[in-house]
Amino acid sequence: MALDNLFGIAGSALNAQTARMNATASNLANAGTVATSEKDAFRAKRTVFKTIMQELGSTSSVNTGGVKVSGISDDPKPITRMSDPGNPSADKDGYVYLSNVNEMTEMVEMMAAARSYQNNVEVVNTARQLMMRTLDIIKS
Repeated sequence: MALDNLFGIAGSALNAQTARMNATASNLANAGTVATSEKDAFRAKRTVFKTIMQELGSTSSVNTGGVKVSGISDDPKPITRMSDPGNPSADKDGYVYLSNVNEMTEMVEMMAAARSYQNNVEVVNTARQLMMRTLDIIKS
């Protein structure tokens, strides 16, 4: 695999982790929201990744890879119902429906996304350093 392929692969991973971080930020922002029905309650969003594998040329055995966000899905965890008759969002029975966002889960997601992003930045930096060393050798 050529060094220039690394930039595309790491770049796709950086984009994917950015989408993951955005979903996490949205989940945390909506953690305290309530709704009048279970259907209207906020559900945590999860990014779904898909690998990218493409062959470079028909006769080449070299593959390039990466990752892309194939979609955003709702977390299937159940919505919680809470009695709060004084809340303006309460239904006719006095219940509000809370989001299914778990702040601890979101913090773990955020830390994992940040670390993965940081690892891919290191891949880019290492590839750049290797290319610079190669150029220095060629100059000599």
